[in-house]
Amino acid sequence: MMDVSGVGFPSKVPWKMMSAEELENQYCPSRWVVRLGAEESLRTYLQIGIEATRRARAARKSLLHVPYGDGEGEKVDIYFPDESAEALPFFLFFHGGYWQSGSKDESAFMVDPLTAQGVAVVIVAYDIAPKGTLDQMVDQVTRSVAFVQKRYPSNKGIYLCGHSAGAHLAAMMLLANWTKHGVTPNLKGFFLVSGVFDLEPIVYTSQNVALQLTLEDAQRNSPQLKVAQAQPADPTCRVLVVVGQFDSPEFHRQSWEFYQVLPAQTLCQGEWKASFEELHDVDHFEIVENLTQKDNVLTQVGPHPWQPFHGRQQRSCHSPLDAQTRTSRPAWPTWRNSVSTKNTKKLARCDGTCL
Repeated sequence: MMDVSGVGFPSKVPWKMMSAEELENQYCPSRWVVRLGAEESLRTYLQIGIEATRRARAARKSLLHVPYGDGEGEKVDIYFPDESAEALPFFLFFHGGYWQSGSKDESAFMVDPLTAQGVAVVIVAYDIAPKGTLDQMVDQVTRSVAFVQKRYPSNKGIYLCGHSAGAHLAAMMLLANWTKHGVTPNLKGFFLVSGVFDLEPIVYTSQNVALQLTLEDAQRNSPQLKVAQAQPADPTCRVLVVVGQFDSPEFHRQSWEFYQVLPAQTLCQGEWKASFEELHDVDHFEIVENLTQKDNVLTQVGPHPWQPFHGRQQRSCHSPLDAQTRTSRPAWPTWRNSVSTKNTKKLARCDGTCL
């Protein structure tokens, strides 16, 4: 692997000053879990997802394996509230797994609490690497959103939620050209959970063995770099950027810097607002496992769709803090102290795909 500390990158970008080993640590979420060992945390996450999906399929009205395209992997599971309604809000979830693992068949974490509130939940499948390229995944997710809008044109709003790699895919929907899909989705909100929004660091980690990203690929698919060009279809749509306390400093940086870009650029074209939230005492996996809970911040979509924003760090694009914050914020954020990299060597190492 490339030692990124010696290739002449600008010092103002923290990850470019790291050794290859430290960069790998930063982008291996299971190494930052403090409640369990790395392998056990992954097993627990998978077991909770499988059990939540089993319960959802057994207890909720659903349409399973509905094709949104012609590809074998292009399917969605749709879960409905018990009480039928002509128009429903729809919550679409894109699973994580570093674009190379995970499945809709183990990702129905939030179905029970959301359908109980009258919200339909759609779990989206896409072709993970190495079968699918990142460009293909973005296209598939875009078509899945368009499919839901076309199938349920009277919806009360479409809310996109993604975790980790799924948060990246959800964020790419801010850049989508809906005209070529013949529909403008009724997008009302984005929940971006512990995501990666600038993919350049991934090029220099073991994650890229399966992804095979070039630097050009990474830049083309980095919403952090592209969101300034976005034209919001609905200025009332909001974005909530969330990270766990025990996510790595690089995951914190990715979420914070993406949040900062939003009000300063895209959101200033309308009246959108973005919010940032660090969820206390949770790690990269627990933050999604907790979506099974009715009182979780991310399962408060209905009947008051933007309750998650109340009381959270939020500013409009007209805030005088914007320019000052972007220019005066230290190169290495103060939150680094909350999850010190000095502890990484004490954490369990994970073999194979580092999640």
